[in-house]
Amino acid sequence: MSKTSHFAPAVNQAAPLCSTPVISVTALAGVPAWVRHTLGDRAQRTASKAAMLDIEVIEDEDCFIPHRTMTTYLDAVARNAGAQDLGLLLTPGLSLDRYGCWGRYALAAPTLGAAVERARATVAFHSKGDAVALDARAGRARVSYVSAARGLPGYRHVACGSAAVIVSLCRAFLSESWRPQAIELDIAAPRRGERFEEIFGCPVRFDASRVSVWLDTQQLHERPADRPPPPLITVEDLARARIDCRRLQRVTDIVAQQVWAQVQGGAVSIDSAAASLATSVRSLQRALNREGTDFRSLANALRGRRAIELLSRTDASVAQVAATLGYSVPAHFARAFRKATGLGPTEFRRRRSVARHGTLPSAPHLPRSEELEDRLDATDETLAPGDRVRGRTVPKG
Repeated sequence: MSKTSHFAPAVNQAAPLCSTPVISVTALAGVPAWVRHTLGDRAQRTASKAAMLDIEVIEDEDCFIPHRTMTTYLDAVARNAGAQDLGLLLTPGLSLDRYGCWGRYALAAPTLGAAVERARATVAFHSKGDAVALDARAGRARVSYVSAARGLPGYRHVACGSAAVIVSLCRAFLSESWRPQAIELDIAAPRRGERFEEIFGCPVRFDASRVSVWLDTQQLHERPADRPPPPLITVEDLARARIDCRRLQRVTDIVAQQVWAQVQGGAVSIDSAAASLATSVRSLQRALNREGTDFRSLANALRGRRAIELLSRTDASVAQVAATLGYSVPAHFARAFRKATGLGPTEFRRRRSVARHGTLPSAPHLPRSEELEDRLDATDETLAPGDRVRGRTVPKG
């Protein structure tokens, strides 16, 4: 196990790895910028080191991270800043509209009640393990959020953030000045509970069973006023943009989500993946071996898939693509890409352009992306000797 940070999660073998809860990294959208602006670059770097993932680089991407990575990041920020109520400080800047396609789908509903129902029915596109609920009785309605992060260090910041996001959803249909009847938080009462009431503008109760926001039942029927027509978005659009987390049943599925986030962030690390799952590197490798794969092969396939995307859909140079994927030497990337696809990066890009625009009808057949990915899945030499991946150098020989 890497000792990169003293904030790294402790090993815990109590639960099977395949049950590890994950959440869209968009749940942290805007937080790194706040940390950098308010607390400084050092605080942001320290928190990223603790989480063993550069959240700032991927915060707007449709990828998933373990809840533990999220809480570790927030806990590190709070510890370094001496801010026990970090979540409360973040509250004004948190909003559902930063939650990517899932947030947009909920906010595109015709009424507040319909928006809550959309969030409830599709929460699996935002998280594995979280739940949204709506209860209405005796003229009062309660919108609740249950997070799988509860019990982890740093959860108190998540609880405050969850309440803030529910409030932002309500205000999108009511008004920016709207205040809840009451808020309930499933965290222990702080020394200064009045600060919470000042920020939220309503009574706040602690030690609840879940995070809840109370409002008048009639307000569930409210439609947004003075808002331009929302973009047309369906649950099918949501399904195309994100995976349904209920499908993540194997250890390989969970690890693949973490590795994809690492690939997007430009640094792949088995130490980070193991820490985020609260296990050891050896235990993680054994779990993957039992499912017929290993971390290296999984990482290579996903890096290769990202390489295909960047070469096909951007004008970035081969050197830029190599650096983005964590290669210290572009030639190592080119050699690995050629071994996996049969083409060098430049030739691949040229033939892809030809296949798309038809400028050279006689050009040789270019394998489909799916075929290339199959080849990438079959190779384990994407990391060339001497390449550094999150502080580790691939050994030679």
